[in-house]
Amino acid sequence: MKTSWKPDSWRSKPIQQVPDYQDPAALAAVEGRLSSYPPLVFAGEARKLKKSLAAVARGESFLLQGGDCAESFMEHHPDNIRDFFRVFLQMAVVLTFAGSMPVVKVGRIAGQFAKPRSAPTETINGVELPSYRGDNINGIEFTPEARVPDPRRIEDSYRQAAATLNLLRAFAQGGYANLEHVHQWMLGFVKDSPQGHHYQEIADRISESMAFMRACGVDPDTTPSLRSTDFFTSHEALLLGYEQAMTRVDSTTGDWYATSGHMLWIGDRTRQPDHAHVEYMRGVKNPIGLKCGPSLTGDGLLQLIDLLNPDNEPGRLTLICRFGANKVFDHLPQLIRAVEREGRSVVWSCDPMHGNTIKASSGYKTRPFDLILQEVKSFFDVHQGEGTFPGGIHIEMTGKNVTECTGGARAITDEDLSDRYHTHCDPRLNADQALELAFLVAELLKTSRQGVVQQRAVAGL
Repeated sequence: MKTSWKPDSWRSKPIQQVPDYQDPAALAAVEGRLSSYPPLVFAGEARKLKKSLAAVARGESFLLQGGDCAESFMEHHPDNIRDFFRVFLQMAVVLTFAGSMPVVKVGRIAGQFAKPRSAPTETINGVELPSYRGDNINGIEFTPEARVPDPRRIEDSYRQAAATLNLLRAFAQGGYANLEHVHQWMLGFVKDSPQGHHYQEIADRISESMAFMRACGVDPDTTPSLRSTDFFTSHEALLLGYEQAMTRVDSTTGDWYATSGHMLWIGDRTRQPDHAHVEYMRGVKNPIGLKCGPSLTGDGLLQLIDLLNPDNEPGRLTLICRFGANKVFDHLPQLIRAVEREGRSVVWSCDPMHGNTIKASSGYKTRPFDLILQEVKSFFDVHQGEGTFPGGIHIEMTGKNVTECTGGARAITDEDLSDRYHTHCDPRLNADQALELAFLVAELLKTSRQGVVQQRAVAGL
């Protein structure tokens, strides 16, 4: 199967979740132009991420993956990117400091536009139109004109991704991520929250440590890792024509890489082993993710692992588990046991968002924060019981002060949802809730690490 793969071999397979473009010639023209555009990311960067994820698979690092549900053209603003990056850095600092381990930072950004939908159409007030599938496909406005898939939007999303990546690289490498600026990462609306106060305590301790190290001759000027950070991008590989156009041969290895993002993942609705999305993803050398929902069996998972990571390469495959708070114990153990039985190297990550979506009494789609926390805790509990490492979390979040998920320390209610409900698709954690989740995960991670140390001590390792 390795020798038969080509960037376009997916086109001979059945495919799910594809928009119905009315002008195939216009779509082909856009994809042709994209194939000549510069790559957004580089093979060496993808290999670096894979190496970092291999450390996660060994239990030596933790994966923090998060960002927007679906990026939009309207909200593409440097302040929004900056605020997201600030919250993400705060979460990573909390996890690193309290969890005492390196954090691999992967954003759902610079490419996370398209969204799979549960139905091809939606009906409002008796009017049926195609579903909104993301700004790179059609418009969110409920009009016949806006809902027609437009190939020109794919080029617009490429340009937005390029601009976003440019700013993120500047933030990550240009001094903004300097640990001496840890106090400056706090967003105004978070300062007075319980999470804000907890973060300030950690920031104070980091500042004290930085002052001590500077006195010892170790400072950001002499140690680059203190003033910059590695930040990677990811998105769901849904529009395979776009991904094919952005697939390039690495000149140093001769391997194919998707240059649209450092890491791509396959959704729970498009992971059929004989379909197009699995066919495309098995051929690129990037680290990839696989969403694992309640319908996935142990044998089904092993079949997909055989296709996506036949060489059992550490860091290649991240299993992103999304069951729902009350279903983790019913489904996760059998998947872990199947993987462990066959000796497969994977990263286990928890997506506590997608299985916990409900419709509030106010009519808004939301996610109760207590269910999100419950799924994360259950994820850690199962791994502790199985003797495996809970390697990461995968969340939808924003740096904006939105009211989309109920609960949290500020106790957002159903009635509050209408105040600042800005998402283009699914509800996101705001900065306060995201930071609260980071503190919980840090405590769970610390407990998990202590358990591993104790197990090794008992085993005489």
